[in-house]
Amino acid sequence: MKTYKYRIYPSKAQETQLNRQLELCRWAYNKTLETCKNSYEQDGISLSYYDTKKMLPLWKIDKPDLKQAHSMVLQDVTMRVELAFQAFFRRVKAGEEEAGYPRFKGYGRYDSLCYPQYGNGARLDGDMLILSKVGSIKVKLHRELCGKAKTVCIRRSSGNKWYATISCDCVSETAQWAPADEPKAIGV
Repeated sequence: MKTYKYRIYPSKAQETQLNRQLELCRWAYNKTLETCKNSYEQDGISLSYYDTKKMLPLWKIDKPDLKQAHSMVLQDVTMRVELAFQAFFRRVKAGEEEAGYPRFKGYGRYDSLCYPQYGNGARLDGDMLILSKVGSIKVKLHRELCGKAKTVCIRRSSGNKWYATISCDCVSETAQWAPADEPKAIGV
């Protein structure tokens, strides 16, 4: 796997939409964390990633604004909560003094959207990054992608600049640079 980071230049309207999606993801993160916490405290039941992922359609009924974010992005949010709990329990098991229970995210404290499948909600078309529910965004492609793209993450930096990181599945360099005219070994 190899990851490429590119600067993107959304228009004002696209930037507003991306910020709105980040806030919706923050809401979904906090709602997932709250649901997991309440379920364990009240019923003694630990919810899995799949349990929380199944709740997303119900939350979309109660909060129709969630439809402004791509479904795979929202599923990735529930995966982040699951990973936060796994890290917490790993630290507890290791006996760390301050294990760090997963925290709720405050306003503006959620800064990335991840599309876990390239082509499903996010894809490159020349020097434009096409995002579902956002549109085509200009990308500064300073180098070519190597291999097959797998995931796309959009991140807002602290300086309010936007970046896209694209993870690719690359062919190993030894296989890529092997001389073609070498005879193949044959065993008898």
